Amino acid sequence: MRWVQTQLDAATPSFPPLAPQSTVIVADTTFWGRSYGVCVFRSPSLKRNLCWTEVEQETGTVYAQSLKGLLERGWHIPAAVIDGRRGVARIFEAHGIPVQFCQFHQMKTVTKYLTLKPQTEAAQELRRLACTLHTSTEQSFTTELALWQIRHSSFLTEKSPAPHRKCGWEYTHRKLRASYRSLKTNMQYLFTCQKYPALHIPNTTNSLDGMFGQLKKKVNIHNGLRRDRRFKMISALLTTSSKRPTQKDH
Repeated sequence: MRWVQTQLDAATPSFPPLAPQSTVIVADTTFWGRSYGVCVFRSPSLKRNLCWTEVEQETGTVYAQSLKGLLERGWHIPAAVIDGRRGVARIFEAHGIPVQFCQFHQMKTVTKYLTLKPQTEAAQELRRLACTLHTSTEQSFTTELALWQIRHSSFLTEKSPAPHRKCGWEYTHRKLRASYRSLKTNMQYLFTCQKYPALHIPNTTNSLDGMFGQLKKKVNIHNGLRRDRRFKMISALLTTSSKRPTQKDH
């Protein structure tokens, strides 16, 4: 352990010496605990991490600073894949960069609201539809979602007494409504990969997700490192890390 600490103290974190070029990036943040994380921008085609930064919270500002740094270094970003965190898409769109939301994360959001085994017919249908994201076109998915809403419009607007609320009522199926709203709101970003086939945009952030799992295993072996030493270790691992997929991109 002492040898590891000595090596880390002597190290200087730096980004890999890659020649700036055009590449689609996948961007996401992973955390150790609640208040320490690392935001990473990765090129799935180059299988290299381009930049990363320490964070205490996952905010749009973090992504804006990372993107600015890459652009100033001469990189060209024709498209970006993100997990769908609110506000982050606008950071890239401000630079004219198309954004793809991770379809896997969208499916996780639907499951969070509906569970793996929904009890109502409407929820079962919506979850089945969400499971077709990776095989659907934007037009077909939009059409099916609209038809689902029409079929279950009365169910979606059912209300229940709620004395704790000022109006005295609330929607009975709030989680179902939230799941539908998430799909409808994010629709414009869920099929960007189909709009730019020449760019070969991934439809998930799996390129980063698999690498994050490996990264945490290695860092957690040295639990208890000072923050500066931990970041140096993370930087060294991110500099040399190549893609280690846990799930195949659709």
